[in-house]
Amino acid sequence: MPKAPAQKRKRVAATSESEIQAAIREHDFLAPVFAQYPIEVASAQGVWLTSSRGERVLDLYGGHAVAGLGYGHPAWTAALARQAEACQFQSNAVAMRIRAQAARRLVRFSRLPFASAFLVNSGAEANENALKVALRMTGRAHVAAIEGGFHGRTAAAGAVTWGAREKWYGFPRTPFDVSFIPRGDRAAIDAQVTRDTAAVIVEPVQGLAGAVELGAPFLASLRARCDEVGALLIFDEVQCGVGRTGEPFAANLYGVRPDMLTTAKALGNGFPCAALLFSPLVAASLKPESLGTTFGGGPLACAAIAAVIAAIKSERLLERVRRIGAYIRQTCIVGPVIAHQGAGLLVGLRTTRPAREIQAELLECCILTGTANDLHILRLLPAFILEEQHVDMLRDALRDLPP
Repeated sequence: MPKAPAQKRKRVAATSESEIQAAIREHDFLAPVFAQYPIEVASAQGVWLTSSRGERVLDLYGGHAVAGLGYGHPAWTAALARQAEACQFQSNAVAMRIRAQAARRLVRFSRLPFASAFLVNSGAEANENALKVALRMTGRAHVAAIEGGFHGRTAAAGAVTWGAREKWYGFPRTPFDVSFIPRGDRAAIDAQVTRDTAAVIVEPVQGLAGAVELGAPFLASLRARCDEVGALLIFDEVQCGVGRTGEPFAANLYGVRPDMLTTAKALGNGFPCAALLFSPLVAASLKPESLGTTFGGGPLACAAIAAVIAAIKSERLLERVRRIGAYIRQTCIVGPVIAHQGAGLLVGLRTTRPAREIQAELLECCILTGTANDLHILRLLPAFILEEQHVDMLRDALRDLPP
């Protein structure tokens, strides 16, 4: 994620142990690897955060697209409470009905011809396993990714993330070769996806890049080329999946079927979980112990998954995502915002000034938003329960800002 405005940390010059202990704050025990917005959240409900100073802040960022149902959703919290009381954890070495239920609901929710799901803990872990399956299944050692894509901060996921090797890691080699296809360059697909390619991994809507849609023609070209050379197509829908675009997945929106699909973020509404969905062909290649996880598919995570999918269906949240997403695009091109991009409630608002300036000004108005690698994109990833009145608050605040 792009760096947020950093909070200044107090430097303590103490001469005694008692003075040191008195000066240390709780957050000083955290590794200093996150730049943080200048707000401390004490509680949250619906689409509202309450700061430690008692301010109510409209959350249009959802914890990086995680809080799809918003905060304190009653059915979600009740499902977790019931499962915690029944059995808070058991490994994948024993069968549990809630685990089977979560996998079944997720596969059916996708409305895509997937055969099974592998449940893990994070989007990066799902992508790592997808790449491992592709390399082993094909016996090849090359992966193609897309310029601008983000796939995680672990080793293999970082290797296929645009710019990550130089920006984060600095390591010179990975267990496989990687090349990057320019966004939208359909002619480059044939050159870079060959019979040596194990997989192509792609975000159908690139999140960190600024809510960039790659579009149906480009995605269809990737599908066709993978079929031609025997490579596997992996859709990374960690951010754009589970209803974020107004469809179950972006694969539904663009009419392109991947061989594997990874998802996380809104899948658990804040409980850490992720999933990797397999086509029948890929599922048939899996053998016992070919994949594994300790905490993935834990009963609390599965209760969260089942509750999220049930709420999306019963509350008709896909329809609301489409409606509110359209309303944002219709009403919020005001003040310093000159254009929009993205799909559903994965929204990029193009700004005349650096987006971080506008983000800071909106936070002064008690509205939390995000930014992107594109320095002139204000990124919105709100809960699916957002209403028109909340969008009106954003519109009014933007209209009052300098252009």
